[in-house]
Amino acid sequence: MTEKSVTQDDSWDADLYDKSFGFIAEFGAGLVELLAPRAGERIIDLGCGIGQHSAQFAAAGCDVVGVDADAKMIALARQKYPDIEFICAQAEDFTVSGPVDAVFSNAVLHWVKQPEPAIINVFKALRPGGRFVAEMGAHRNVVTVTEALYQALAEQSVAREAVDFPWYFPRAGEYACLLEAGGFDVTHSHYFSRPTPLDNCPNGLSDWIEMFGRNFLAAAPTGSEAGIMARAEEICRERLFRDGRWMADYTRLRFRAERYDEETSWL
Repeated sequence: MTEKSVTQDDSWDADLYDKSFGFIAEFGAGLVELLAPRAGERIIDLGCGIGQHSAQFAAAGCDVVGVDADAKMIALARQKYPDIEFICAQAEDFTVSGPVDAVFSNAVLHWVKQPEPAIINVFKALRPGGRFVAEMGAHRNVVTVTEALYQALAEQSVAREAVDFPWYFPRAGEYACLLEAGGFDVTHSHYFSRPTPLDNCPNGLSDWIEMFGRNFLAAAPTGSEAGIMARAEEICRERLFRDGRWMADYTRLRFRAERYDEETSWL
């Protein structure tokens, strides 16, 4: 589930993700600070990917369960961290034994296009007063890249409507309302721009598109995928290629919310 569309049937290349997209976990350092994990706490790492944050929490003395929808990611996480429990499940339907103190989620929730069931599920997993700490792509995330892909496809006579847009990028207030309706008090919310270097991608922006933008490539005429990526790179170059490096135009929403005891309209 980490940086992956839950609508895609094929799995990620987990090894490539490990080698070229480690920045996703690295940029989660501030989110870990917001979580402030304490020894003895039971924590769910929702969308754990290959388990970097799960391992960090375990090293801090927490009882961790990593959850991810991608079987290959989970397989690699179990291989790298055999002493940690990992579960292959969607955000909308994972279950763990007993209530937990916190649910942590980095770069995952924008792949959950129907957010209400996932919020309900997190609420059910948490003890009263437990905290939900997450960062996700937000309004205008990678808009330069996606508009370039739409333009490249249009030049091949492919309409925008042919693309199954894979993400949900909400405004901060929109997601806060969903959390409040789902039984949470939002205690921290930060919407911000974070240009993100793609230094470990040998083929630059094309590697990012091939990893995360496969829904756009799926709409391309057969055999034109490489050309679509090259044209999108050409369109993006002026804005996103700086000082010899590619930068993805990320916009993020980071929040902390606490479960309260009152009944909600959803439960």
